Amino acid sequence: MNFAWLKQIMPRGLYGRAALILVVPIVTIQLVVSVVFIQRHFERVTRQMTQSMLREIALVIDRADGAPSADAAQAALIDLAAPLGLDVAFVLPAVVPATDQRPFADLTGIVVIDTIRSEIPQVAAIDLRDGAKVRLYAPVRWGMLRITFPRGTVSASNPHQLLVLMLAVSVLMTVIAYLFLRNQLRPIRRLARAAEAFGKGQAMPYKPSGAIEVRAAGTAFLEMRARLERQIEQRTLMLSGISHDLRTPLTRLRLGLSMLPETPDTREEIAAMERDVAEMGKLVDAFLAFAREEATSGDAARLDPCAFVAQVVEDARRTGAQVTLHECPGPGQALLTFRPDAMRRALDNLIGNATRYGSQAEVSVFLTPKALRIVVEDDGPGIAPERREEALRPFARLDPSRNQDRGQGVGLGLSIAADILRSHGGTLRLGESARLGGLSAELVLPR
Repeated sequence: MNFAWLKQIMPRGLYGRAALILVVPIVTIQLVVSVVFIQRHFERVTRQMTQSMLREIALVIDRADGAPSADAAQAALIDLAAPLGLDVAFVLPAVVPATDQRPFADLTGIVVIDTIRSEIPQVAAIDLRDGAKVRLYAPVRWGMLRITFPRGTVSASNPHQLLVLMLAVSVLMTVIAYLFLRNQLRPIRRLARAAEAFGKGQAMPYKPSGAIEVRAAGTAFLEMRARLERQIEQRTLMLSGISHDLRTPLTRLRLGLSMLPETPDTREEIAAMERDVAEMGKLVDAFLAFAREEATSGDAARLDPCAFVAQVVEDARRTGAQVTLHECPGPGQALLTFRPDAMRRALDNLIGNATRYGSQAEVSVFLTPKALRIVVEDDGPGIAPERREEALRPFARLDPSRNQDRGQGVGLGLSIAADILRSHGGTLRLGESARLGGLSAELVLPR
């Protein structure tokens, strides 16, 4: 059987599912007890009480039928009704209801009427509309006899008392279980928030608490976070030394090339070697900037994304880049937490690529309930769909796909931007610009 529809209506959160596991058994137990026990129990009690009352009613009807006259019947009923607690009187047939009467919610009244009908078939009508009394109309020899007696003599006075008690106890136990469940789920939520913050590059204070299993998961998370932080720190220290070791021989090479005597035969060779050394320095600088994660450094701040993107676009325009802010929801609509230096570098890299490989670039900002989307589009040649994943790798240079006449890069712009987005818990998506026809680079940040 296919239960896919059940997954769609089930709560998605652990709290909702735990509450459902708690509530469903309680409701089921109440329904079963109500139907199986309460209904059958009170039905039997009502039938027994009614049958006991019917003996007295049958006696009254027999005495009325056996009286020699109407006056004698009236006197006999007065003497008999008082000890039995009955109100007996002769009434006109016009006041007799056409059918049996009872309130719609009076479920035990059904049993009362059925029992009376089965034992005394000659009864004309039964009126249960007055919840405190039962009026029974029976034809006798001398006219229509109305017998009135308390309702409590034929049915339990509080038939729903047990159900109300069960409901009250169930509500109390549900509240107690809710408080206990919330206390147990609170450590899991704190662990989830700490893990989410660490995925965004933020070190949120966290102390394991809760059940043993949750404490074990929290301790494992802290150990993992500490290992990753140590690895990042050790890599940064190691690359700082590599930076010095690589820059020193490059500096000596530049100095040596500048001191070589130039002749008509060696001038071109020296210029070519100087270009090679400059290219090597450029590659080393770009590699170190990527490996040290300079792009992901800096403290996080809560900023207006629209105002931030507008400022980045304006700074790029002042440097001569042909870029415009195409769409923005306006300042003050939302605040997001991110590292401004890292995000600025990611945007600068994407805008630089767009203006290098195209004649114009446009930046758009979109806010959704769950994410912030920053889209950078250009009118360049774009990147083929099958090579977009390769373009996000470090030092990937897709020469056939991009225009190299505007200056070569080192293949780190997109990879650095993707690394920055991952450090914020987001992603970088490459696609085709529907408006400009070139590449569309979309930065997605969770809200």
